[in-house]
Amino acid sequence: MGNELPLRERKKLRTREALVETALALFSEKGFCAVTLDELVGAVEVSKRTFFRTFASKEDVALAPEKELWAAYSARIEAQPLTGPLLTALEDTLFAAVADMADGWERRFRVSRALADRTPALTAHSLGHCADVTDALVRSVARRRPDSAADELRVRLLLELMLAAWRSALKEWARAPGEPGRDELRARTREALNALPGVAGLITDSTRG
Repeated sequence: MGNELPLRERKKLRTREALVETALALFSEKGFCAVTLDELVGAVEVSKRTFFRTFASKEDVALAPEKELWAAYSARIEAQPLTGPLLTALEDTLFAAVADMADGWERRFRVSRALADRTPALTAHSLGHCADVTDALVRSVARRRPDSAADELRVRLLLELMLAAWRSALKEWARAPGEPGRDELRARTREALNALPGVAGLITDSTRG
């Protein structure tokens, strides 16, 4: 009970959730470009001012589930000591961030990803956001690792490798029959991440002879 949010914060959270749910429903039904901001705020019965206190743009609300995940991931990376194998720390943090997400996040995320896959403006926005998050994570990790081997180039390559496995897992998850949930996403992600050690062997094999 002591951890309950103040009334004002609960109202802000409910408004945010309503905007995300309504936006994803409207964008999926009519197409992202066909839905105006006036239509969206009218459906939720909030002002544009309220919208812009919560989101920066239509793209921002459409990709909210993705941005929520990477905000949780970045916060966890910043808060923990990065000791031990770096790839293990990056992977464990990803699973913890997924577990942190609110109820129903996986459904919203699946809808958001489907929208992004068929909307060039959202694809571009997603790629830009991913690049910004990656840059910030690389600087943070390289700065705080105790070993000199963790320079920015190696950290970036390792993080990009993990993200490639994540994106591969997302594709398999999206193709799964029915409405695959968070457990299925974790399983697909673990499968893809477990394949990463074999990548080094492929690099070695390609240099022989």
